[in-house]
Amino acid sequence: MTSYGGSFQDILIVTVTDPFTKETDIKVTIVPTPDIAKLKAQELMGNVEIDLFAIPDEVAAYASKQGFWEKLDLSMFDIEDMVIPPTSELVTSHSYVGGLAWDPKKHRPEDHPANFAEYFDLKKFPGRRTFRNRPNETLEAALLADGVLPKNIYPLDINRAFDVLDRIKPSIAAWITATPQTISLLQTGEIDFSYTYASRVQSTNQPGSGAPLSFSFEQNLIGPEKLAVAKGAPNKEKAMKFAAYFLRPEVQGRLCDAAASVPNSKKAVSMLSPETRKWLPDMSNPNHLVLNGAYWIDNLESVSRRFKEWVLT
Repeated sequence: MTSYGGSFQDILIVTVTDPFTKETDIKVTIVPTPDIAKLKAQELMGNVEIDLFAIPDEVAAYASKQGFWEKLDLSMFDIEDMVIPPTSELVTSHSYVGGLAWDPKKHRPEDHPANFAEYFDLKKFPGRRTFRNRPNETLEAALLADGVLPKNIYPLDINRAFDVLDRIKPSIAAWITATPQTISLLQTGEIDFSYTYASRVQSTNQPGSGAPLSFSFEQNLIGPEKLAVAKGAPNKEKAMKFAAYFLRPEVQGRLCDAAASVPNSKKAVSMLSPETRKWLPDMSNPNHLVLNGAYWIDNLESVSRRFKEWVLT
């Protein structure tokens, strides 16, 4: 299966993959998440190397349209327990929480941005920043910064989003491809503020994790993470079994309690500790945006090309 590495992968191993292996004798090997183009090439060659993908909603939806996923055996899942129900090919494992982080030892409460409008305000909050090196999440954040209400974000006003990004581009010290960089660059002082994830920041507050960072829940991007079985996967049935195991309430509870993620199991919510709940957003906050992967089905490829060209110019 795939993973984006970092502290979340460490938690995934302890709370999900190792217990699964102990119960079933099925070993799970975690590999870096490849570009979807690489999966396409593998499928065309009939040489698929990865069984299960753990990927963001928008990438999963885009790949679904391309016909890259196997149909799931939905009888293996407790669909009534899911906050976000599955499709025929995709099941939500949990949701990540994107937002703004800083080093509290370097910035007083009034000296750091807490929402996207402030993150894009270079005059009030000067400093070096990060953003993901991809249009999804980045364009949504830009439009929120420009005053678009979450309910009106989709379909994205692409031209407006790039105009807004033009204003902040000089302050972007790093376009992030590897998620752990959003934390390491902040801890080493190479940047002042970072767009990152609550689970990543939560882990810095554990012993031996470097400088403890702070995270704002004033405004967040809520991103559903999907599990998908690659078409032609060499271990298809085992991958299906693992996906079903992943969605068990007790497994969701273990994972999300340790990773400060939002579980997709309704029953798992009550299993989270009070400390973990401090690292989860108030889902009733109207400032938050739940990312819409379906929008990117027809737009990811073309907007990604434009975004890559824009970054390089």
